[in-house]
Amino acid sequence: MQRERFGRVELEAGGVLAQVEVGYETWGALNRTGDNAILITHALTGDTHAYDEEAGDGWWQGLIGPGKPLDTDRYYIVCSNVLGGSGGTTGPASIDPQTGRPYGPRFPLVTIGDMVRVQHLLLQHLQVSRLALVIGGSMGGLQAIEWAAAFPERVERCMPIATSAKLSALAIAYNDAMRMAIQADPAWQGGDYAAGEGPVQGLILARKIGMITYRTYDLFEERFGRETVRADVPLGDTRFQIESYLDYQGEKLTRRFDANAYLTLLKAMDLHDIGRGRGGITGAFARITGRVCWVGIDSDRLYPVREQRMWAERLREGGCAVEYREIVSPFGHDAFLLEFEQMGAIVEAFLGGRESM
Repeated sequence: MQRERFGRVELEAGGVLAQVEVGYETWGALNRTGDNAILITHALTGDTHAYDEEAGDGWWQGLIGPGKPLDTDRYYIVCSNVLGGSGGTTGPASIDPQTGRPYGPRFPLVTIGDMVRVQHLLLQHLQVSRLALVIGGSMGGLQAIEWAAAFPERVERCMPIATSAKLSALAIAYNDAMRMAIQADPAWQGGDYAAGEGPVQGLILARKIGMITYRTYDLFEERFGRETVRADVPLGDTRFQIESYLDYQGEKLTRRFDANAYLTLLKAMDLHDIGRGRGGITGAFARITGRVCWVGIDSDRLYPVREQRMWAERLREGGCAVEYREIVSPFGHDAFLLEFEQMGAIVEAFLGGRESM
């Protein structure tokens, strides 16, 4: 991971960060005119590591690389960690230069717009003049569509996946349940916990809630059903494989993610409304000049397809050049991280300039 440091950043809600460090990774080479760049914006618990040519362990490994849909022989690809996160960019666990202590709960409120403005600073530093594509799913999709409205002159194409132009009541409700799981842990201590400590059990529970919303009934039935971890235990001690799986997912997250950062990002998602300060959704969409490909997932419970289709239609009504695509998958919301063949075909068609039917 590479890092760049920027000076004073003023935030949408009125807070100020004296300096911001941004963690990022790049692949491919920028052309002379600086307009062959693709920005990948990551989801809630994502990070910069979308691709790794040697280790092969990037979270979008199936889409990025030489000859792949996000072709590193053709494009300069950038993925940065979001402001307020827990993967290399300034967030609650970072040291406040004014106090010499971690920000913790004193980290200022950030919005999706703030994340995008910091990404813009990074791309300016990298001498990117225009984005051939900005693409992201879930929270990454919130950033992608914000990019198209905030910096229309810099976005040629935008692909928001399984996301929203303003968060729905259902998504806010899920976020609230995850937030309360963390804050109800006695170890949270109002967010003033020592490094390496904190509300581990609360964060595990929050991750479990998230995983349940990201997947589907059919997938859980097929993969786990009512299988138990052990058969030779008293009935009251029965533990199901699905419970063990959720434990594993929660514990894995606690090894790499700060609870205060999780809360910061949840609040940023809740507050996202692309129309704020732009005369509403209609005013925001009127700013968009680049082409948009909005992607839904047929089994998504968090961002259901009726919402995805609605946003594509709202963009069309606003005069945007927009097409809608839909992934068919049993994986639910997480399908954009797993269905590489379908995602790849959608990306290739969009970058190739082929119009929708």
